[in-house]
Amino acid sequence: MKARLLSLLMLALTMPAAGATCESLKELKLPDTKILTAQTVPAGGFTQGGSASFASLPAFCRVTGSISPTPDSDIRFEVWMPSDGWNGRFHGVGNGGFAGSISYPGLAGALARGYATASTDTGHSGGNAMFAPGHPEKVVDYGHRAIHEMTGKAKAVIRAFYGDGPKYSYFSSCSNGGRQALMEAQRYPGDYDGIIAGAPANYFTRILSGFAWNMQATMADPESYISAAKLKVIESAVVAACDAKDGVADGVLDDPRQCKFDPEVLRCREAANDDCLTDKQITALKKIYAGPRDSKGRQITAGFEPGGETGPGGWGGWITGTAPGKSQQHFFSTQAFSNMVYNNPAWDVKSFRVDEESRLADERLAGVLNATDPDLSAFRARGGRLILYHGWNDAALPARNTIDYYNSVIARLGARHAGSFMRLFMVPGMQHCAGGPGPNSFGVMVMGPKTDPEHDLTLALERWVEGGPAPEQIIASRPLPNGAKRTRPLCSYPKVARYKGTGSTDDAANFTCQR
Repeated sequence: MKARLLSLLMLALTMPAAGATCESLKELKLPDTKILTAQTVPAGGFTQGGSASFASLPAFCRVTGSISPTPDSDIRFEVWMPSDGWNGRFHGVGNGGFAGSISYPGLAGALARGYATASTDTGHSGGNAMFAPGHPEKVVDYGHRAIHEMTGKAKAVIRAFYGDGPKYSYFSSCSNGGRQALMEAQRYPGDYDGIIAGAPANYFTRILSGFAWNMQATMADPESYISAAKLKVIESAVVAACDAKDGVADGVLDDPRQCKFDPEVLRCREAANDDCLTDKQITALKKIYAGPRDSKGRQITAGFEPGGETGPGGWGGWITGTAPGKSQQHFFSTQAFSNMVYNNPAWDVKSFRVDEESRLADERLAGVLNATDPDLSAFRARGGRLILYHGWNDAALPARNTIDYYNSVIARLGARHAGSFMRLFMVPGMQHCAGGPGPNSFGVMVMGPKTDPEHDLTLALERWVEGGPAPEQIIASRPLPNGAKRTRPLCSYPKVARYKGTGSTDDAANFTCQR
């Protein structure tokens, strides 16, 4: 305790005076940290990354640095602070995939809304897992430590620049960033007041096993591979069988769990062609829908839902790929097992054995990478608020995985306590974090212009954290080909949007949230 107090005293003594200039922050002394640059960026002056959206950014103070909590750590981070018009809040930005770079679009989106904001590469460069062999501390940095370190150092930089720290702190991210969000709530409950975790890859080790399961299902035998043409046939059959079950025929399944689609209806009766599935393709499809099970029949992780097989973010990119071995899931499973589990670049996903690999992944990585702890009592006790969301058409991460985590928190804390600080929104027709045939714009990810808390999940979280009501529905939108918009309410789970029976089905006002 004395050592901690001494450290805080030294930190206070070495900070610049309140209202320091941006450039003076170059001399800021923080534990285990080196400030590399501190400079004022004029309005429209940030060009790194080449995005046209940066041209509209206001002037800001940009601080870059490196944090080394261990001798093998080099956690690069950036803090962006509005020169004028700071809203008094901090927004932490997460990373997708294996991270390895600063999230400039996320920083820009938060800055444009008036936040002071920060991002980190999580301690390595490059969007793969090749950093891991022989560097267990770097795996810890990636797993959870880097975001926590970034958060603490960013708050200190903000306090030095403005003369006061943020009144409220928020974190919002998706995919691996959703995993990072849950890591913050579970391991570091004091870091953020409000957290949005989108499509979280929180059961990291089991999700990797699910990826490998899917690859083996479609690649172990070349005749099992499902082409893009056949994905379209599958999705069309699913929609024909199940679309109208939710009361509206719009090409979107509001809850795919209610769809009892049987792939057997697509079995080729004569010669194989692109309009039907062979026996081996049906077997592969059933495996993907069902998800991996071990030799005793126990579910390893959830499977993928019917109805989201096509589109830019569908199975063609994530699961089946443009050709065997050319998919995102193949990349992630191969990178993780070869570099993080086995330290063997020659590991081949075709050799995957669900019992053995799942066990080894859990043994070697679960304690560092999994964010599955349902005990959020510390986060709740300090007044934290958590919102989860997941698209039903997600082809990257199983939608039911997020429901499973949500239910685990309820089972641990009880429905009343969990309901006091946690909400889940399932998004019909949305693919991985964004896109898809359903309304999927609702104020998350790269944040656009502000609307209001009824249409903007980020603002709804702010209102909840800062004394307002919990969000029970959010209005999502999607442009239509005729220039109009389709809007639908996203309902607090387990409620779903039900059509009232009259009025346009493109207008959220004609739907109500019901169980």
